[in-house]
Amino acid sequence: MNARRFPGRAWAALLLMALPLSLAAAPVCPLQGADDAGLQERLEAVLQDLGLDRPVADGRLAVSLVVLTDPDQPRLAQVNGHDMIYAASLPKIAILLGAAVELDEGRLELDADLEQDIQEMIRVSCNACATRVLEKIGRERLLEILHAPRFAFFDAEGSGGLRVGKPYGPSPAYRRDPVAGLSHGATTFQAARFYCALAKGELVSPESTRLMRSALANPGLNHKFVKGLSAYDGLNLYRKSGSWKQFHADSMLVESREGAYVLVALAKDPAGSAWLEALAAPLHRLALSAD
Repeated sequence: MNARRFPGRAWAALLLMALPLSLAAAPVCPLQGADDAGLQERLEAVLQDLGLDRPVADGRLAVSLVVLTDPDQPRLAQVNGHDMIYAASLPKIAILLGAAVELDEGRLELDADLEQDIQEMIRVSCNACATRVLEKIGRERLLEILHAPRFAFFDAEGSGGLRVGKPYGPSPAYRRDPVAGLSHGATTFQAARFYCALAKGELVSPESTRLMRSALANPGLNHKFVKGLSAYDGLNLYRKSGSWKQFHADSMLVESREGAYVLVALAKDPAGSAWLEALAAPLHRLALSAD
């Protein structure tokens, strides 16, 4: 049966019926009840101080900030966090997750070529590498993983989330998302959940978690959030960014002696890269000073 004929709820139901038990648990880091009014007020103040309140109001900028100083009680503040936006290479984190799940399930074997592709698809955003890893996972299989109750990184009947519906390169899209029709999309909320779960070790096995962290560590592209935090020492950054035309994305888990947090932003504006760079330092200070 061709799953392409079953959009939305019917297709999601078919996916759930096919899932192994390991993907049927409660969602990782759901962030339910994590909204923090004080943190929200301070986030909005930072955006206003930077002159970014208008892009937020216009829907051209989305930001999610999760403070993980107490990992068992994450604190969330966001603007437009559930808006589905084209995210360029940021959804390669979904391919990274898919590879880790398939390694845990025994459907993939980590040889030197696969490990190199995983590293380069994240660290330097190699498109050919991402496409090779995607094809090893399977296009439909990756969508199954993202929809699985254990992860719930895409809500087909709600606001969407992490989506890979096209190889990275000139090939056409094979399954655009049913919410916004995007080939490579994300919401900042779902990307933030990904990093929150990574920080807590909830995504995959300890061995596969180490693989994921290794790929996300030591970013090879010094722009956006990474450039904005260049004045700070002693930070461990786990990061994936993306850019295409006027769309700019960045996402990271930051761990330091003072605490940990997740920051994700998506912009649809030619100035978006500069916006993200400007956001990094004040939100870093906010996250690590939050009471």
